[in-house]
Amino acid sequence: MTNIILCGGSGTRLWPISRTLMPKQFVKLFDNKSLFQLTVERNSKVCDSQFIVSNAEQYFLAIDQLEELNKTNNKYLLEPIGRNTAPAIALACFALDKEELVLVTPSDHLIKDEAEYAKVLNIALELAQQENLVTFGITPTFAETGFGYIESENTYDVKAFHEKPDFETATAYLGAGNYYWNSGMFLFKAGVFLEELQKYSPAIYEASLKAFNNASKDELIRIKHDDMANIPEDSIDYAVMEKSNKVKVIPSDISWSDVGSFDSLYDELPKDEDGNTKNPNHISIDSKNNLIYGNERKIATVDIEDCIIVDTGDALLVSKKGSSQKVKNVVAKLKEQNSELHNIHLTGHRPWGTYTVLEDSPGYKIKRIEVKPGKRLSLQKHFHRNEHWIVVSGTATVTVGDTTKLIRPNESTYIKMGEVHRLANEGMIPVVLIEAQVGEYTGEDDIVRISDDFKRD
Repeated sequence: MTNIILCGGSGTRLWPISRTLMPKQFVKLFDNKSLFQLTVERNSKVCDSQFIVSNAEQYFLAIDQLEELNKTNNKYLLEPIGRNTAPAIALACFALDKEELVLVTPSDHLIKDEAEYAKVLNIALELAQQENLVTFGITPTFAETGFGYIESENTYDVKAFHEKPDFETATAYLGAGNYYWNSGMFLFKAGVFLEELQKYSPAIYEASLKAFNNASKDELIRIKHDDMANIPEDSIDYAVMEKSNKVKVIPSDISWSDVGSFDSLYDELPKDEDGNTKNPNHISIDSKNNLIYGNERKIATVDIEDCIIVDTGDALLVSKKGSSQKVKNVVAKLKEQNSELHNIHLTGHRPWGTYTVLEDSPGYKIKRIEVKPGKRLSLQKHFHRNEHWIVVSGTATVTVGDTTKLIRPNESTYIKMGEVHRLANEGMIPVVLIEAQVGEYTGEDDIVRISDDFKRD
């Protein structure tokens, strides 16, 4: 069985922890593990391999975190743009044998009762082997208005799918006993899903098949932009599950959370005797029941209760508990202001390593750059800035124009505006350097890539 892990989404309701280039599924929130890593650990107990469906900007985060777990039997499919879950799942299923059982899961859900999870998976496996499309309905614990619901009849039969309800309707669902939160998790044979997709959403099927056939397939499957854009956008629920007569739902009481807001995150994190989330950087004076997140500065609270305080170095969020769903409105404001704060942290992750912005002022920017052993940046040039590199540790291989040389600790080099250059680490330890950019414009989009090991544009 293959675990198809859907890694799309930017988790805007968990800003500023979650950003477009470091979404919540890759942030290490639980015992120094990410939701993505917990998903892999949980499902690898029953699955033989992981099939990661992601965009080109995030898949290397998955690679790094899978390496930390020593998981090597991995496949990757890169989407240039998102077209919702039906095309994403279809593209992955085209790459598998039609008889392969697939467990489709988001990458950002938390499941704490793994013993019960194993039981519902066993039931789902039996039903999937009988040519059914199986979904998992989460036993509701309160009248949630932020989820869709699945109404069941008999044991595993689905009567109807329901959109997100108002509070009165959700309360009625809670009391009825046969309504379940729609988890977005599925189990079926790859071929059965594709047959039902072709039957009920032929336009998505045909466009997805064309995109898959045209894709490059070397170390990973990379879908072409125009082919992806031509696929109709739709969810698996609308495209297949609400139309097929092969759908089964498994009631699942598995201590599940989509960790979709700071209120739900607060419920899952360990707390001190005053109900504050545990944080070694927090000094509490008569403060209770607060979510305190931040690992860069001391956070002191006095007589504060039922608040959410999130500090990430470049942004500070303060909210009442119960209002954290409105955080997505903050992200919308940032986009209106053309701010990059919704997009990236001070530390940016790249396939070759990381960079951290130490200072950013008009006319110059200072970064700490770390390059992993055996990796190198793209061969590139800039039109608006000069760069000074000072090596702190390791030995950097630096190419400027036609000249390549080694730069050792406490040595430096200078790259003029417009010069073609590349930084590489051919050693066994990380290369750490300080980069000073000087110029009229120091944005990340002032990069012209001439050659790139990671096939980025």
